[in-house]
Amino acid sequence: MNTRSIQTLARCMAWAWACGFAANAHAQLTADTLHTRATAAMCANCHGTEGRTVEGSSIPSLAGMPKDYMVLQMKAFKEGTRPATVMHQLSKGLTDAQINTIASYYAAIPR
Repeated sequence: MNTRSIQTLARCMAWAWACGFAANAHAQLTADTLHTRATAAMCANCHGTEGRTVEGSSIPSLAGMPKDYMVLQMKAFKEGTRPATVMHQLSKGLTDAQINTIASYYAAIPR
């Protein structure tokens, strides 16, 4: 092999490595995004798709709710210090990490 062939081969190998690294990073990002959406999806039954309830509902919309406020409310439900019908039962099954994930997800959605 001549020098030019070796350089071309080296460039191709570097390009293939970079593409593989980028694909792996993209796959991880997609997996994390899907996990976050799946965690937040449990709220959709009552709070609506993407956290938007129908107008006039007594159930609050979660879309655009400030993260810190939502975390406080979820922890209050979990501890039983905020009255609820079913939220105290549902929130007891959530870890603090899941509560943070859900709050972050809905805070990022525009109202």
